[in-house]
Amino acid sequence: MRRPLQRRSPRGLPLRAVAPNAVTALALCFGLTGIRFAISAQWETAVTMIMIAGVLDGLDGSVARLVRGESRFGAELDSLSDAISFGVSPALIVYLWSLKDIPRLGWLVALVFAVFCALRLARFNANIDVTEQPHKSAGFLTGIPAPAGAGLAMLPIYLSFWNDQPLLRSPWLVAPWVAVIAMLMVSSIATYSWSSLRLRNNIRFEAIAIVVLLGAALISAPWHTLTAVCIAYLGSMPFSVTAYRRVRRLRGTPATEPQLPLPAPDEPGREAGGR
Repeated sequence: MRRPLQRRSPRGLPLRAVAPNAVTALALCFGLTGIRFAISAQWETAVTMIMIAGVLDGLDGSVARLVRGESRFGAELDSLSDAISFGVSPALIVYLWSLKDIPRLGWLVALVFAVFCALRLARFNANIDVTEQPHKSAGFLTGIPAPAGAGLAMLPIYLSFWNDQPLLRSPWLVAPWVAVIAMLMVSSIATYSWSSLRLRNNIRFEAIAIVVLLGAALISAPWHTLTAVCIAYLGSMPFSVTAYRRVRRLRGTPATEPQLPLPAPDEPGREAGGR
């Protein structure tokens, strides 16, 4: 009598589970490499490494959803990568570029930036499973996400690349700036979430044209463009706060909620545009 064939369970880890984590690990490599170039005083290359890490950080969540490779391991790896690439690395780059001229205060500011970035990510992970998240339900983020915080902290460096003014490198100017950005990262200010924005059907062509123009500007004049993007992002914050208050008012709930939890991502540990 013939025995029924038993289906063997597949061995090994499917490639779809590796792909998003590989992108995250690659982002971590670029973030750490930025420190290496900063030690060699190759500032433009160091900043470029952080920018590439930011692009990869924005892609890993999309890759995970595309191949259905979400996992708790990926969530933890993503947080670790963000803490180093957008907390430790920018802090060291800015310190070596300017803050080292006031070693004690400069190192304190660099520490504050790196630690506040880690605190933001820890608060994010602690609230992944929280169901009541007012900012996310309204289509907003809480505070400045880590990649945006890293980009804003290095704004004086962008300015110095195309506007050679010694004042831009002054640690007495850079230190307060970095401290303010660190505070904004752990704040409960409502900021726009790009993943929740929806375009109208009649402006799709215009949106594509803007993206093409932005890409061309980044290629031809990267530091001017990054400066403009940072200023535009900061300029959008009053509008995001006002829009969030309007949404809360329409819902009949208080407009201000201190220490709101960070919004949960579409899948564990990965949020479009950074955390």
